[in-house]
Parts: sequence; structure tokens; C-alpha cells
Amino acid sequence: EIPISIGNLNQLRYLRLGYNDLTGEIPSALGNLSLLLNLELRYNHLEGEIPTSIGNLKELRYFSLGYNKLCGKIPISVTNLTKLSYFDIGSNNFTSTLPSNMSGFHNLEMFDISENSFHGPFPNSLFSIPSLLEVNLGKNHFTGPIQFVKNTSSLSSELNYLYLSHNTFNGLIPESMSKFLDLEELRLSHNNFSGAIPCSIWRLGSLILMDLSSNYFRGSFPHWICDLKRLSYLDLSKNFFSGSIPQCLSNLNGSLTELFLENNKFNGTLPNIFVNATKFASLDVSHNNLEGKFPKSLLNCKSLRFVNVEGNIIKDKFPSWLGSLPSLQVLILRSNEFYGPLYHDRMYIGFQSLRIIDISDNDFTGTLPHYYFFSWRAMTTLTEEFGEYMETLAHLSFMYQSMEMVDKGVETTFERIRKDFISIDFSGNRIYGKIPESISFMKGLHLLNLSGNAFTGGIPQALANLTNLETLDLSSNKLSGQIPQDLGNLSFLSYMNFSHNFLQGPVPRSTQFQRQNCSSFLDNPGLYGLEEICQESHVPSSPTSHQSEELSEAEEKMFSWIAAAIAFGPGLFCGLVMGHIFTSHNQEWFTEKFGPRKMRVVTSAR
Repeated sequence: EIPISIGNLNQLRYLRLGYNDLTGEIPSALGNLSLLLNLELRYNHLEGEIPTSIGNLKELRYFSLGYNKLCGKIPISVTNLTKLSYFDIGSNNFTSTLPSNMSGFHNLEMFDISENSFHGPFPNSLFSIPSLLEVNLGKNHFTGPIQFVKNTSSLSSELNYLYLSHNTFNGLIPESMSKFLDLEELRLSHNNFSGAIPCSIWRLGSLILMDLSSNYFRGSFPHWICDLKRLSYLDLSKNFFSGSIPQCLSNLNGSLTELFLENNKFNGTLPNIFVNATKFASLDVSHNNLEGKFPKSLLNCKSLRFVNVEGNIIKDKFPSWLGSLPSLQVLILRSNEFYGPLYHDRMYIGFQSLRIIDISDNDFTGTLPHYYFFSWRAMTTLTEEFGEYMETLAHLSFMYQSMEMVDKGVETTFERIRKDFISIDFSGNRIYGKIPESISFMKGLHLLNLSGNAFTGGIPQALANLTNLETLDLSSNKLSGQIPQDLGNLSFLSYMNFSHNFLQGPVPRSTQFQRQNCSSFLDNPGLYGLEEICQESHVPSSPTSHQSEELSEAEEKMFSWIAAAIAFGPGLFCGLVMGHIFTSHNQEWFTEKFGPRKMRVVTSAR
């Protein structure tokens, strides 16, 4: 804990105790340090409220309490800190509303109260401070329209960072937003803003990042965005924008690195806007109504790392030319109208950096040579850096960029993509022939889904080399032979599906297999060893009391005949028993009790 006696150091000017394991409350004795200029207590485990005595620190310039467990209200006395330039209480448990008059912070440059539970409207007074450079209100519960931006007469013209994301602000973006001429980052995502984006924002020529995602904006793509020559990151995803994606985005080839337009209502073709986009790294236009060809100008994007066009109507051949891009890590073509073979003679395969590929639910055909996956080097090993989250160029990241995938048989949305997540999904196509043996070199693979194709031959024994595998789906193919027993040694394998094939032989007895649902083995008549897995599926339902009585009488008669038969010898036994069975119509009962022990598997419609 911070000792109370620290208040006796009345000449102290700098108190930096951040990044420790301090607990307890902030002692009110800190208010005695009247000469203190810098108070840094961030990244500790401090609890309780900010003591009102903090208001006595009239010389304080730097105030940082972020990443603790502080709660309650901000004391009104804090507004006495008129020389304060840096105010950070982000990532705590503060609640209630903010003081209505915050204009007393005459020298304030940075204001961060993010990741708390503040609520109500945000006070207008903060934005009357001319020195303000950065404001972060993200991840709170602020409501109402952003009236504080409308105070144009005394607006902070030097503001360069405005983060209002993850609140419940609503209404229109006011025209006065264009007064922030030095603004470099504008984050308004995950609110309830609506209407059109005002054209006046084109005046914000310094913008580098603009994130308006997850709101209710409507209208066509704002063409004035094409004039923001410094724009590097643009996210308009999860809104209601419609119309076509403009060709003028090619004006941003010199600066644009990330473009996220997914989950809107854009239509038309995806234009060839990437001719000179050498810095371009990320493209997500998934879940729109785009059609036509896949833009081959992406071949010029030597820094390209992420491509997602899922859920459109794009009709084209497999873009094998993307394999030459040295940095491509994620390729998602799922649920479109791509067609044709994945491989043909003399094709360059490449994809040396690929870690996630999903081409499911298209119309790909043809066979894959045994060496098809040899060049996918990033999937073969894991390094320490893969434990981090994907990062894009400079300070930007994929952290909030989502991706959908079928994982463990369930449609899953990944809000963050880890570097150590490696997956291949070729499901729902018409690929045939043998599963390439080279798949066994993908040592880092977590998810392998080849279901819904026409693969033949056996399951490669070498799949047992995929020691990181968690999900394996080979269902609805034409695979034959046995399930490799060594697959039972894959300790991370938690979901598997072999249903609707022509497999035979014993099911591995390992814990991973015995924990699977019976449906994972359906429609493989030659499989056996499923007694424990499918126990609930083949045990008859409990008979009614009337049926029980009839069955009991039948059994009693049967065992009477058996006893008599034993007494008169084997020949008479067989004759009497068989005669009784066929005259009493109990053939099915006899077969169930004494016939061969064949597994009965309930099949489902494909």
C-alpha cells in the first residue's frame, strides 16, 4: 500500500509509482504535497475513490491513475487543478456522470477517461479548452447527441485525436466537426449515430484514421473521402451504406493501408483501385452484394496481408496469382461464386506467409497434387511472435476486425485474430481425388475442414503429425479405409467429424474419440466400436407399462421353452425354440437378444 506518511514529503515534486503491485486506497495525505507536479499511479491494483484532497495539488501538471480498480465519482475538487495538462483515469471502475463545468482545465492537452462506466450526456465545457489535443471517452455509457462538438465559437482547433467509440451516442454528426482542422484520428465506432456523414468533413485534410463502423449511417459512399490525401485507415463497416464503391479511392493509393467496408449494402463490382497501392495491407468487403471479377490489381499490393470478400456474388476463378504476394496471411473467399480448379499444370502455388484460408461454399473443382501444400511455409512451424495479435503497419491493428468461420462445427465470429491461429477450410466445394499427403507438414494447423467435397481414398496416416490440431472435419466425402488409430494421440483434438463417407474398421479408443457426438460417425456402415459413443442413439426407448407386461410374458414363455429344450437335448431345443419364435411372431425379439451384435446408427438426410 501507499503509506500515509508519504504526505510528510512536502517538498516532493514527482511521484511515479506506476507499474507496481500497489494495493489499497489512495491516501488522502497525498493532498499535502502542495508542490507536486507529476503523480503517476497507473498499472497497479488501487481501489476506492479518488480522495477530495487531490484538489489541493494546485501545481499538478501530470495526473495518471489508469489501469487500477478505482471507483465512485470524480470529485468536484479535481476541477481546481487548473495547471493540469495530462489527465488519465482510463480503465478503472468509475461510475456516475462527469462534473458539468470542466472549463477550468485551462492548460489541458490530454483527457482520457476510457473504459469506465460513466454515463449521461458528456459536458460541453471540455471542448471550450483551446489547448486540448487528445480526448478519449471510449468504452463508457455516454448517451445523447454529441452536442459538445456543436460549440463552434470556442472549439479546440488543435484537437488531433477524438475517440468516442463504444458508447451510445446518437443522432447526426454535426457539421461543426469539420472545425477540427488538425484532427488526425476520428473514432466514432459502436454507437447509434445515423443519417449521412456531412460533406464538410472533407475539410479534415489531416485525417490519418477514420473509424465510423457499427453505427446506422446510410447513403452512398462519401466521395469526398477520396480527397483525404493522408488517410491510411478507413473503416465504414457494419452500417447501411449502399451503391457502388467509387473508383476515386485509387486517389489514396499513396497513403491507404486498411479498407474495411464489410456488412453494408454495397453493390456493383469491386473496382480495380489498387494499381499503385504498394502500402495497402488489409481489405474487407465481406457481406455486401458485390459481383463481377476479383480485382487483379491487388497483385500490385506487395504489403497485402488480409483479404476478406466473404458473402458476395463474385464470380471468378481461384486467384492463384495472390500466391506471389510475400506477406499475405489471411485469404477468405467464402460464400461466393468462385469456380474452377484450385490447381493446374505449371501453376505457381506460393502462399508462403498464409496462415488462414477459407474458400468454403463456392464451386471449386479438380484435384490437388500431393505436393500442393509444400510451399505454405507459415503453417509448418510456430515461432514466439505468433503468440501476439496480428498487427498491421505502424500503430494500426486488426484487433477489432472480425472474421467468421465454422469452428468445431459452429459458425463462429472471431473478433480478434491471433497469429498462432492457423486454419484451412475448403469445405462445400467439388474437389475430388486424394487428400494431399503434404497436408501433414502443416504442423501449426488448428483447424482443417475438407467436408462437403468428393475426396476419395484413405485418410492420410500422416494427419497424426498435426499435433496442434483442434478441429478436423472430413464429413460428406467419399473417403474409404480406416480411421488412422494414431489420430487418437492428438491431445488438442476436441472436434472431429467423419460422417457420410465409406469408412470401415474400428474407431480409435482414445478419450478424444470417445467424447465425440455419435453424429460425427453417421453413415459409415463399416465402422464399429461405437457402443459407448452412440449409446444413447441405439438404446430403445422405454416401453409403456402395457408393452412391458407383454414383453415380460413373452420372455417368460421363451425361457420356459429354453428350459424344456435343455432337458430334451440340443436337437429338440433348436426345434422347439425356433418353432415357438416363428409361431408367436417374436422373430425381431430373438434377433435383438441373440443375433449378431451389429451397431445400429441413425442416419440423417444429407
